[in-house]
Amino acid sequence: MLPSEAMIWPMIAHVVLVFFLYILLSVRRVAAVRAGRATVSQFRENLQDPPDSLFVHNNLKNQFELPVLFHVVCMALYMTSGDNPVIIGLAWFFVLSRCVHTYIHVTSNRIRYRRLAFMAGAAALGCMWIWLALWLALN
Repeated sequence: MLPSEAMIWPMIAHVVLVFFLYILLSVRRVAAVRAGRATVSQFRENLQDPPDSLFVHNNLKNQFELPVLFHVVCMALYMTSGDNPVIIGLAWFFVLSRCVHTYIHVTSNRIRYRRLAFMAGAAALGCMWIWLALWLALN
């Protein structure tokens, strides 16, 4: 069996994705201001982002919705020793699905493909929660 610390690494990987998005958002906003497509006051007053940074901004907000449940279940599995290789694989799959979702969201933003990435990650996360419930009920 893998050591329980293996459950933490997918969480760290997701946090890296979030920090990457903050950097990308900053880069795109600065570029929009320099190109004259936005003003600094738009961001200060939380007005509409220009399209190239809006997708990044929206995706960044997405990282604090469903992924909150991911971090909670990972910590619960870690604390109860409910992690195992399958669950750790599901955790990595969830993070991969978030990366794919992010890539689609900040590039083409094709909802057809973005939805598939989202649903795949949500299914993996649902399985993790079901396993936690079973683990707790059986132990």
